[in-house]
Amino acid sequence: MANFKKANGLGEWLDQRLWGKALVKVLMTEYWIPKRINFLWSFGMVLATLFTVLVVTGIFLMMYYKPDEGMAFYSVNYTIMQEVAFGWLFRHIHAVSASLVFLFIYIHMFTGIYYGSFKSGREIIWISGVLLFVAFSAAGFSGYMLPWGQMSFWAAQVITNLFGEIPVIGPDLVIWIRGDFSVADATLTRFFMLHVFLLPVVIIGVICLHMYALRAPHVNNENGEEIDFETEAKKYLAGNKIGSKVMPFWPKFMAEDLFVVCLVFALFSYLVFFSYGFAMDPINFLPADPLKTPEHIYPEWYFLWLYEVLRGFFFSSGLGLIAFTIANVIFFLLPWLDRDPLVQPMHKRPLVKYWFWSLMVVLVGLTIYGKLPPTGVNAWIGLALSVAFLGLMLIVLPILSACERKARQ
Repeated sequence: MANFKKANGLGEWLDQRLWGKALVKVLMTEYWIPKRINFLWSFGMVLATLFTVLVVTGIFLMMYYKPDEGMAFYSVNYTIMQEVAFGWLFRHIHAVSASLVFLFIYIHMFTGIYYGSFKSGREIIWISGVLLFVAFSAAGFSGYMLPWGQMSFWAAQVITNLFGEIPVIGPDLVIWIRGDFSVADATLTRFFMLHVFLLPVVIIGVICLHMYALRAPHVNNENGEEIDFETEAKKYLAGNKIGSKVMPFWPKFMAEDLFVVCLVFALFSYLVFFSYGFAMDPINFLPADPLKTPEHIYPEWYFLWLYEVLRGFFFSSGLGLIAFTIANVIFFLLPWLDRDPLVQPMHKRPLVKYWFWSLMVVLVGLTIYGKLPPTGVNAWIGLALSVAFLGLMLIVLPILSACERKARQ
């Protein structure tokens, strides 16, 4: 066995090990980051860290959780919360991590939109990122079911009923997804398998694809400047570190990432110990009762905008399902809906910047009204916001971006 000297830091510790040297070589020679970027690009590392926290705490929770409709609620709210030492802490960490994951996914996605990180050969990076959002959404929904409380049960009832609207195969598909004619024990078992095994494997695979895709076109900087990464990297390695427009992922950019991660986890610790209730719906502390429907059914906050698009077309469930489907796939098409190939941040785009901030307002409005009862004027406002969202994505963006491209020619 090799004898290693006492290392003074992580970099020196890695250099003393063969695999560490290989890792540093890869990070120093293949992953280069523009210098002119801000802290918002660090949220990818924040997401990777939170996903790790979810996996670790999920393993501990799985030791005591019972995926059985007669025992699930009590295994969570009594065994884990009251009988297992520090079980309450692991549950709070898991719940808060799940909410923060979606908060930072949204920030990460709209940072990419703001700075044009979905264009100019970066389509695979963007599509793999949206795939991650879809995979995390599926994991979030399946995890929301597992406590088997009132809102868990009825949210599953509403979401699985959606598939019944699909022509011809809809009714049979609902039975297949549930494993029964109604949401029952078989449904819980299936979603437990999805949450603890299949979806984490899918997420890890898509994360690897997302990171690998970053190597080809690289991250764009905050000014939209096209950088010759090979030339700038050679300049950096030759000793001209000040004149080079790029920096290595390790250790320069990683140090900034770790600083942002530490700041986020200060907020994370506060939420876990003092304000964990925001991540848990009070109605879900009541055991599931198939005979008593809650007055108002709604999902977690990170799905509210999608839920409002679904129910916004209150006069036609078919139109609502179509709108819901479009809302789920529309972000995949963003690289082609934006007709201007030039990579620029939104503040440098004379027309599309108004589209971006209008989209933000509409999404916040959909989230707010998604939690309100769809009655009276609320229903009409929800319809207007749903139509506005679809119109902004499918009509306004292509027209404004085409106008910008034409004006520049």
